[in-house]
Amino acid sequence: MSEAMTTDLYEVTMALSYLREGMTAPATFDLYARRLPPERGFLVAAGLEPALEYLSGFRVEPEDVAAFAEAMHRPYEDLEPLLGLGFDGEVRAVPEGRIVLAGEPLLELTAPLPQAQLVETYLLGQLSHQTTIASKAARCVLAARGRPVVDFSLRRTHGPGAGMQSARLGAMAGFTATSNVAAAHAYGIAATGTMAHSYIEAFPDEETAFRAFARTHPGPVTFLVDTYDTATGVATAARVLRELAPGPGSAIRLDSGDLGEQAVRAREILDAAGLPEVRIVASGGLDEYAVAELIDSQAPIDVFAVGTRVGVSADAAYLDTAYKLVVYDAEPVMKLSSAKATAPGTKQVWRRPGYADVIGERDELPPHGGAPLLETVMREGRRTGAPDTLDRARRRFDADLAGLPPQARRIRHPVPPRPATSARLARLAGQVRHRLEHRIEHRIEHRSAAGGEAGGQQAA
Repeated sequence: MSEAMTTDLYEVTMALSYLREGMTAPATFDLYARRLPPERGFLVAAGLEPALEYLSGFRVEPEDVAAFAEAMHRPYEDLEPLLGLGFDGEVRAVPEGRIVLAGEPLLELTAPLPQAQLVETYLLGQLSHQTTIASKAARCVLAARGRPVVDFSLRRTHGPGAGMQSARLGAMAGFTATSNVAAAHAYGIAATGTMAHSYIEAFPDEETAFRAFARTHPGPVTFLVDTYDTATGVATAARVLRELAPGPGSAIRLDSGDLGEQAVRAREILDAAGLPEVRIVASGGLDEYAVAELIDSQAPIDVFAVGTRVGVSADAAYLDTAYKLVVYDAEPVMKLSSAKATAPGTKQVWRRPGYADVIGERDELPPHGGAPLLETVMREGRRTGAPDTLDRARRRFDADLAGLPPQARRIRHPVPPRPATSARLARLAGQVRHRLEHRIEHRIEHRSAAGGEAGGQQAA
């Protein structure tokens, strides 16, 4: 079964209907976030690479048609028009790592209507989830104010695949390492890790456990010191570290309790033992809010290990994204419904200094000082260049973050910039709205007139 099966049933039904009705003209869809989650001042675009890989190999195979038919309780022959459907369209998108705002297209796809419809679910799933996690990770980096942040999320993410994504997205946003061995190997990220409380509990006492661990891991080691009494654990770790002299980079890890208070006491014990170079790592349910509080309290923590709450973006676990038709058969279209109206036509987003972004039509001249965000990444179903790299995405993020306004950087109560709409796009929206409203009114009048005639004839 191919990846074409990663779709919702209603998309299969619509695509089949389009094919039967001969509606195969080019269609353009915009994928964007309607609004930012609470306490977010920006988003970090992510998920484009797996989306392009999916589109490059998209094809409806016989086993897919059989599965569609079974799910719909229909004969195979009814679904056969879908057989062989592939993707040969164009994709324009914001490259991974760029900072984006609400309402700005993350991706714009143009393809024959049935193709464009069938890929909706996969694209929404990838870009929504990965943009959510990348944005959460970026906030942790901001909160840490230059202190290293590492990824400990693998055991708490929603499956191994999500764990791989979390590690990669954290690295994109500035994390320095991950505990995820597979991700470290796949993406060239530094691997890091310590030990679990069960390791300590398996030995007669902490000192025996620390010495055994150091024998297996010569060089820098990190000892988990709060399995029993934290102060005693720190003192024991200090004694072992001083005797073994494992070299620079060694640390202790605090994982529970009042981390700020524990860190102050741990720092005193380590310094008194002549170990000012031994770092303190904090973990245990941390996210950007906890990190910011620890930084504000001047807790002597050197490294923050974030896991559960970041790997699932616990406070904002989803992104309100949409995939909406904006052009069909060269005619701009739009949705008029209250609070969910869409903007018609193919678009471009121009980034201006201070994030005074402007959304306009694709072919209009850029505003003064504006640089385009959307880039063409696929034509005729093929990539326009080599796959992107994590390093390039990280550099884009660093560059965009440097220009982000201070009010959008806040961890609590950020004030996100709001993109403007160009005058030309606003005029187009007005024209399309007028055309649609006129068409609706005409059809209502026609039906009313037809109903009156029929009623009169019946009465006669």
